[in-house]
Amino acid sequence: MIVTIVVAAVALILGLIAHHFLRRHDSDADDEGLSVRDLISPVQTLTVLILAFVLATAAGSYNRAEEAVHNEANAADHLEETAEFLPNAAQRRRVQADVVCYTRAVRHYEWPTMAHGESSPVPSVWTADLRAAFKDIGTDQGAFGMLVGADDTRSKARQARLTESTAAVPAAIYWFMLVLLSITVISLCLCIPRRRNRPQLATLAMATALLTATLLLVRDAECPFGGAISVSPTAIADVEHQAARDFQADAPGVDLPCDSQGHKQSGNA
Repeated sequence: MIVTIVVAAVALILGLIAHHFLRRHDSDADDEGLSVRDLISPVQTLTVLILAFVLATAAGSYNRAEEAVHNEANAADHLEETAEFLPNAAQRRRVQADVVCYTRAVRHYEWPTMAHGESSPVPSVWTADLRAAFKDIGTDQGAFGMLVGADDTRSKARQARLTESTAAVPAAIYWFMLVLLSITVISLCLCIPRRRNRPQLATLAMATALLTATLLLVRDAECPFGGAISVSPTAIADVEHQAARDFQADAPGVDLPCDSQGHKQSGNA
């Protein structure tokens, strides 16, 4: 970092020194040289290029977050379906109940916290109970390996989801983009004529609005679980409803160990 700053500063100083000596004896050169528009053109190009790169980075994070949610939902659904092969009714109901409670906890507790790049400890209560249930099932059961594999896939997908909930674009880069946007807008203002400039002013307003909207879109997409275009928990909710139906069909009249939001009932503590 220091080397980059030093090299840039030295290049600027050497350039100004060379400019002074080369034009010192040329009186006609005082009015020649690059215009303001020529000088700010590289800054405008840099702004567009960096903005496009940052937007692509944020969009990639959003897509990965959406994929992680679907992978987690598929793994939880596979886990619940595999539990149906368990011959022991109590073990089968326990795994199914844990899947229902886990998806409820993810949807109601963890989803709101991910808008701030954080996680919730509530879903971990049910993942711990799932692993305890696997120990009770034992390796002699034919479905044991499939259950462990599905749970491992679910765990990795959850970790990927939580990772993508944090900002993909560092705050320093976002503020740098904001500075570049400001410089670009100001420089464009310097390029428009003073009179008969209504078309240029309208174009300038439109360009400013588009650049601002792009930067806001980057800010929104880099945090996939918060904002106007956030990833919805629809896939998780579908698994929750399906698992709850299967549990009630397998054990009619039996209460789940959690409430409607996935929090452990006091009687099951």
